[in-house]
Amino acid sequence: MQGQTTLLQYEAPWPVHCLDWSKSSASGQRPRSAFRLGIASLIEGFNNRIAVVGLQDERVLVEDDYTDYPDFVTLCETAHGYPATNLQWQPTSVHGWGQNSSSTELLAATGDALRVYEYNSDVPPSNSSYVGRQSSNSGHTLTTKTALSGQSKVQSQSLGAPLTNFSWNEKAPSLIVTSSIDTTCTVWNIETSTAITQLIAHDREVYDVAWLPGSTDIFVSVGADGSLRAFDLRSLEHSTILYETPTPKHVPPPSTSPSASARPPTSPLLRIGFNPSDSNYMSTFHMDGNDIQILDMRSPGQPVMELRAHHAPINAFAWGPIEQPLLATAGDDCQVLLWDLASFNTATQGASPRSASSRLNSPRPDAKKRIVTEPVMAYTASSQVTSLAWSPQIQGMAMHTGQLTATGEWLAIVSGKTVKALKV
Repeated sequence: MQGQTTLLQYEAPWPVHCLDWSKSSASGQRPRSAFRLGIASLIEGFNNRIAVVGLQDERVLVEDDYTDYPDFVTLCETAHGYPATNLQWQPTSVHGWGQNSSSTELLAATGDALRVYEYNSDVPPSNSSYVGRQSSNSGHTLTTKTALSGQSKVQSQSLGAPLTNFSWNEKAPSLIVTSSIDTTCTVWNIETSTAITQLIAHDREVYDVAWLPGSTDIFVSVGADGSLRAFDLRSLEHSTILYETPTPKHVPPPSTSPSASARPPTSPLLRIGFNPSDSNYMSTFHMDGNDIQILDMRSPGQPVMELRAHHAPINAFAWGPIEQPLLATAGDDCQVLLWDLASFNTATQGASPRSASSRLNSPRPDAKKRIVTEPVMAYTASSQVTSLAWSPQIQGMAMHTGQLTATGEWLAIVSGKTVKALKV
């Protein structure tokens, strides 16, 4: 296994705001197609872009000194007006749904609306006199399939309010739930281009939303009011508050005659994500917070674990793709940390820390919160890391040079205009 590349790099023409690794590392395709990323720009104004980038040459996977080419090149791109707030490739469960062939794949983004794009990697070169931004690799296109923005329940203007985030349902890939600054969450059917339901989810802006893995009815959301809430589409008349942030310290006491509109100070929650291998567990973090809170749906109210190793505010986290996933976290301290939380089960189970049978035990409500300060891996980037995305597990493959690559996962990280893919 000599000469295996452990770092791939791409320099975008603009600051990158968000990215996602294509989940379709389908067998039978050339290795190159497993290394495909969607990236979105962060440019002031209405001139943003979404691009799909891929490996320029497979040899970069086995030859570190293969410097004739950049590792990644732009395959295709399209305009996206305002910056995209999130970008996701279709879930792995999508096979043949909403697509014409195996060479097409869906990519969704939120911003001023929810847009679904169709990426096609098998377009015959056309002889037309089309004038536009042709990429270095012909044969790749990104076309808008649908754009959805609904009437807001709480705002009078005709257009929906900006969307902050979304979650694509793995089990029913026609369903996407979006979160908005107007306090609402909306469940969309992207096949019929309709809003199934819109509900007022929080008292203030909603910043993130996530489907419960394996469910088409239950999702959770976090927002500026500092709460984590669960909703069930089968009974929308009430929601469950799973966690509320403690009132921030060093806040001046309320005035003697507070106005009716005064809101109590809260610490907003910015992101929410489920552990894909044990959906009782969720991770979240506070605005300007250096710690990650791990919550258990079975004992709501307070975190069961807190991950403390970052020295500046956290910007992103992502759960890995494998049976016992690692949690990657990144922040303004230029650190990317990997956490193995599966090892925090009781020794009495006798299982090795990352074996399939070991599960985090459900702590009793009176159990003390565990403070974890030791990540299993750390990487220091050259500047602040603002976004993360795991690859699916990519199978080892034989190159035409006769060399073999190792099976494993990669983690893509964003710092400014630089995207790096790290072999984990």
